[in-house]
Amino acid sequence: MRSALALAALLLAGPAVAQSARPATCSRDLFQNEAGLRQQQTRLAAVATADQATQCRAYREHVGYLQKSRAVFATCQSGAERERNVAEMDSDLRDYRALIANRCGGR
Repeated sequence: MRSALALAALLLAGPAVAQSARPATCSRDLFQNEAGLRQQQTRLAAVATADQATQCRAYREHVGYLQKSRAVFATCQSGAERERNVAEMDSDLRDYRALIANRCGGR
């Protein structure tokens, strides 16, 4: 009986424990992440007509940012919103890595 009560307590505490495991900085991190994504889009637009070396450098920097952004979403969000944003970052990472491989000579 005692083990059943302990299991029930753990199951009920699970979501609360998961919520408290998030860093206290998540609100700030998500805000900065959104602002950073807008800045990245501006940077990419600015190099659209630049030479290939400049574009490739911007693409590589963008991949680095997408990796950081994905980590913020994975750490600070939950549920469907987390799944949607992580999947979008994964898709963008695949696309930019393929672009780099095709236009920039690999990595």
